[in-house]
Amino acid sequence: MQVPFLDLKVQYNSIKSEVDAAIQQVIDNTAFILGKAVSDFEKDFAEAHSVKHCFGTSSGTDGNHIALWALDIKPGDEIIIPANTFIATAWGATLCGAKPVFVDCHPESYNLDPEKLEAAITPKTKAIVAVHLYGQPADMDALKEIAAKHNLHIVEDAAQAHLAEYKGNKVGSLSDATSFSFYPGKNLGAYGEGGAVVTNNDDLAAKIKLIREHGQSKKYYHETYGHNYRMEGIQGAVLGVKLKYLPDWTNERRRAAAKYKEHLGNFEQLSVPEELPDVKHVYHLYVVKVNGKSLEEREETRNKLQSFLSDNGIASGLHYPIPLHLQKCFSHLGYNKGDFPVTEDLAQSGFSLPMFPELKDDQIGYIAEKMREFFNS
Repeated sequence: MQVPFLDLKVQYNSIKSEVDAAIQQVIDNTAFILGKAVSDFEKDFAEAHSVKHCFGTSSGTDGNHIALWALDIKPGDEIIIPANTFIATAWGATLCGAKPVFVDCHPESYNLDPEKLEAAITPKTKAIVAVHLYGQPADMDALKEIAAKHNLHIVEDAAQAHLAEYKGNKVGSLSDATSFSFYPGKNLGAYGEGGAVVTNNDDLAAKIKLIREHGQSKKYYHETYGHNYRMEGIQGAVLGVKLKYLPDWTNERRRAAAKYKEHLGNFEQLSVPEELPDVKHVYHLYVVKVNGKSLEEREETRNKLQSFLSDNGIASGLHYPIPLHLQKCFSHLGYNKGDFPVTEDLAQSGFSLPMFPELKDDQIGYIAEKMREFFNS
């Protein structure tokens, strides 16, 4: 049996006629940048996340940058970011000229650990970026309490968490502004690059709208600095079609996660994801950790297990093998190996199993069978 890590083709084939018609309409109308397809999607996506404003962008990275830019983050400011995230989270800070300050992740959620946050706050700290990693919401109550105490902004990075919920509230509605990614492999993926910024703040929304389109309120009248971060019409059309199916696809991801836990939850050699109380995890990724006596032993076992699965037709992934604080591009910040042990442990002993809505129960059973075969040998 072959089990891909992700299967975008099967999803496309299930909605092919709708997607093709939506794309053709954009072409027929020659509305290639923004336009009705994008504005319709923005309206529907805002409604789906219980927010007032949504602005489609050229990528999730751009959305993260715009959110911080609109909050007047400047050179010399410091932005707190989890060490355990994709590097795009940090670019929002660096593109504003600010310094990313990393904090370790929580051992259960793998999100920013609130208990380790305050030690990283200085007089230069201006914002916290709360990443809802793998699809599980961060501990927003704790983060908001700390932010209020120190008069800090909060920006959510919900690139992996479309429709996720925290205490009954959709992500995106819990902060000053939130960025989303629609990279093709995301839970809601475009057919190319795409992203969005959402907010309930009217004043912030006005600034985001200006920044997204060259700082102009109307063509050739530029009120502020900006950039070209506009969404393409074809991406808006594709996303508009796919958004209708996202609730069902999310339920299927949760079904697959439950089936994984049923099969793998009693493996003493593995730690499987735990959905924390009061949240709705949307399982963009299903990340497991190999257990063992030493980190070196766990890493060696993890690598051998991935190779064994690959030899048996099962794809897997690493998210993320080198933590941000150990990336060469951030070497000037002065971090060292051992600074964030939970993040480093996950990088060396964790890996991602196949996860997509169309993943079948028998495929999950086959994965579990092969993992049991590996550990028994």
